[in-house]
Amino acid sequence: MTGKSDDNVISIDRARARRPLTEKGFAALSAPEKLATLRTLPAWRQMDLILSDPLGRGLVEEIPPQELYLLVKEIGEDDAMGLWELASPEQRTFILDLELWEKWNFSPAKAYEWLNHLLEAGESVVVEQLPHLDLELLLLMLEREISVGGGIGELVSDDERTAEYDHTFDNVYFITFRKSDHARAVGTFLDIVFRNDRELYLGLMEGIKGELETELEELAYHFRAGRLADLGFPELDDALALYARLDPASFVVEGEKRFAGTATTPYLPAVGGSDSFLQRVLARAGSEEIDQELTYLVNSALVADGDALHDRDAMEQVFQRVHGYLNIALEYLADGDEERGAEIVRTEYLRRLFQLGFSIVMPLRSRAERLSSDDYATGRALLGLKANPPRYYRALDPEGVDSYREFRAMADVKRAEELLRQLRP
Repeated sequence: MTGKSDDNVISIDRARARRPLTEKGFAALSAPEKLATLRTLPAWRQMDLILSDPLGRGLVEEIPPQELYLLVKEIGEDDAMGLWELASPEQRTFILDLELWEKWNFSPAKAYEWLNHLLEAGESVVVEQLPHLDLELLLLMLEREISVGGGIGELVSDDERTAEYDHTFDNVYFITFRKSDHARAVGTFLDIVFRNDRELYLGLMEGIKGELETELEELAYHFRAGRLADLGFPELDDALALYARLDPASFVVEGEKRFAGTATTPYLPAVGGSDSFLQRVLARAGSEEIDQELTYLVNSALVADGDALHDRDAMEQVFQRVHGYLNIALEYLADGDEERGAEIVRTEYLRRLFQLGFSIVMPLRSRAERLSSDDYATGRALLGLKANPPRYYRALDPEGVDSYREFRAMADVKRAEELLRQLRP
């Protein structure tokens, strides 16, 4: 979903764009030209060109964190390790902030997976990243992996020194690995910490001995939420409020809105096609403030969904939902008048427009739940409408595909309403 394009992005000469782009030709472009070119290419080709570029790291660091994250997810974490290695510590922290949590809860399994990715990038990358990782997060990552005995200032008996443990780096702290199949990776990470940051190592050893997991998780979540808020991602409670219901019949455009300034660079995924009513309205009303508001709305929907932060297909579905609900709301309010639609976008919060679109679609669900059908296609259509939120059965489209998509327009709503009317006893 895009508003006006960034003024700093230099358009690529059409004649050049028609020629096959070689790695040498890509390297000869300026940095803005490279970024503009990459966004027109498939994910794998983007990565190939970046990795072949002599200034690849600097180029990766210019990519907005969310855009880089989506690129990594589309390629696949295992295959995109070259990008992970070239990323800045801040970009890696953003990826970890999204990957290591499932809504409010820390995921030890994902933490171990991304610890291995960090190690695969090499010791220099691990050392570079350490100052950007909260102590509380590291303790959460390690407290289920190791137990620690001994310690500074404690009298360690001969029995303790000769007791069964797996390793010690300094004959002061004694480490036992809780999971034998994780021991190599966890031990390698601790060895890097011990050799490069003795103070952090001591903090980890003492922390694992004395910290409570619930307190660690609460603190780590708090720090993560603060970082994500700086990049335009709300906390989960605020994001879930996005799905509050409104009464479409009594909805009134509130008038002038105040834009809340944000330091984040707008990243607007392109979805929904270029000729929807919403896209035409945004072309008329587009501004940097609206782009930022739209980015925050998309981020809110991703956070509220939860799974969409970890799955590329789920992300795409959320992007389509945001586009669809905004488009439905504007069609409902403006009745095809693009200038009226542009005025609504300038004066009404996009969050309320999303809620309006959602509130127009949701009644279909309660109506569908009271109905059933033995006809295969009709039953499939009802199954989609009974989902939360409702999905549109694509067999109702001219193409007749047996799958589902998000609601895109008022025409979809009216088609579904007609189907429900025909089935009503």
